[in-house]
Amino acid sequence: MADLSRKRDRERLSIRREPYWQRLAKGAYLGFRAGPNTWLARFRGRDGKQQYESLGDHVEYDEAKRLAEAWLSRLAASAVRSVKRDTVRAALETYLADLKRHARPDAAAEALWRFKVVVYDDPIAALQLESATFVDFLEWRDRLLPGRAPRTVNRYVRAVVAGLNRAKQLGHIGSPASWDLTALQDAVDDDGETAVFLDQDQRRALLASAELHAAEFLRGLELTGARPHELANASVSDFDGDTLRLAHKKGRPPKLRVRRVVLGADGIAFFKKQVKDKLPNAPLFTEDGETPWRRHMWGRRVRSAIAANNAQENVKHRIPTDASAYSFRHARISELLQIHGVDPLTVAQQTGTSLAMIEKAYLRFIQSAMKDKLTQLRA
Repeated sequence: MADLSRKRDRERLSIRREPYWQRLAKGAYLGFRAGPNTWLARFRGRDGKQQYESLGDHVEYDEAKRLAEAWLSRLAASAVRSVKRDTVRAALETYLADLKRHARPDAAAEALWRFKVVVYDDPIAALQLESATFVDFLEWRDRLLPGRAPRTVNRYVRAVVAGLNRAKQLGHIGSPASWDLTALQDAVDDDGETAVFLDQDQRRALLASAELHAAEFLRGLELTGARPHELANASVSDFDGDTLRLAHKKGRPPKLRVRRVVLGADGIAFFKKQVKDKLPNAPLFTEDGETPWRRHMWGRRVRSAIAANNAQENVKHRIPTDASAYSFRHARISELLQIHGVDPLTVAQQTGTSLAMIEKAYLRFIQSAMKDKLTQLRA
């Protein structure tokens, strides 16, 4: 058997299609194909399947051996029986299947929607994950920017990164450093949304222009200061006649945080109407009377309502086009502080945020309320 480490022995090899192999370890081999003088590596996994890696041509033995050992070490570090060498899209589809395997169909549906929007029709989808570079992912993100706010692009990138990281754990070959993109800078609040404030007249105009189910959903946000996804996930049993149970996940790893929102008279009357004749496990709010709210759908309905309002002839209350469902949350927080004089600690507890975020995003309302109180003291 020829010693592949010796150039003279390699030059004497007969030209053939099948490479000459040299054992490096159990199941691991370095190969040399005479004629084109190309190097490759071979590894047999626990499942018995052979896997191959091209190492290039016209390189010396030491370099070929180093490349082979680097590739083999990546395979040996894998926690799976066999590795998968496929495209970016295939890796993301493995992630989606894993979500479904863990009884998370809603998360899988939302992730699939995001991937269809920003990956599947983009050139990056067809790239081999193991050969995709940091520049490839940077250029992909740049293609997402036109017409989208940085915060929106950041959300899409986070979804893809989460999918690829999990796909790597499940055996896909690729380097996490390639898709480790630093978030784009954006002035946002604690929920990843720009704080657009709507006054009472603007909110009434938006509710009047919205479809019935969307108007009810937005009114619920206005009365509770909830995040849209919190209210979308609430069921009839979460309302006890006086308070509404809301929950959201926050932190890394995410932990479920539950709170009870105290409702005023208007809120109690509104939610009693919402729960009437509904089963305890039914959603409080739906898109059409049956389907639970999805994130992209409430955004779509709000944009439609804004467009309908602003398109009116001699419109009385024009609504900013970048307003969103979150604007009703922002309005509730600011009015609790400014108009109703509720202390920041109570507002933070009721709306599921922090004092630091209250100070950062709503400080001007605290100052305004304080000035009014000091004026009353001097009087």
